[in-house]
Amino acid sequence: MKKTRSLLTRSALGAIVATSLIAAAPSATAKGTDVRTSGTCSAHSTWKLKAKSDDNGGIEVEFEVDSNKVGQTWKVALKDNGTTFWSGTRTTVAPSGSFTVAKRTANRAGTDHLVGRATNAATGEICRAVLNFAG
Repeated sequence: MKKTRSLLTRSALGAIVATSLIAAAPSATAKGTDVRTSGTCSAHSTWKLKAKSDDNGGIEVEFEVDSNKVGQTWKVALKDNGTTFWSGTRTTVAPSGSFTVAKRTANRAGTDHLVGRATNAATGEICRAVLNFAG
């Protein structure tokens, strides 16, 4: 009997914990909710990619690269579902040796597959950030 009661108690506790975690998870579809991801580039730099619904039904996209070195030039592109919506160059600035690109794109039907890509002009280092946004 004790084994049965113990197994039932563990199962009930597991269900409560799982339900609590699901309820606490942020929703990417809520207006104003950020969806963020981050990672490392092909050498020592790091990247962050963030998306958020804007007030006009679009998506605010923010892509940051941090190399910890001031004055580096990077070629940057932002894509939404394979279509480039912004490209250009950015230079890392003091004090952190990073740059940020903040642009808007249309919120297409379904999930938007957002990609930020930056290539260091001098070293060839590549940063590639991917985020799926269901806003």
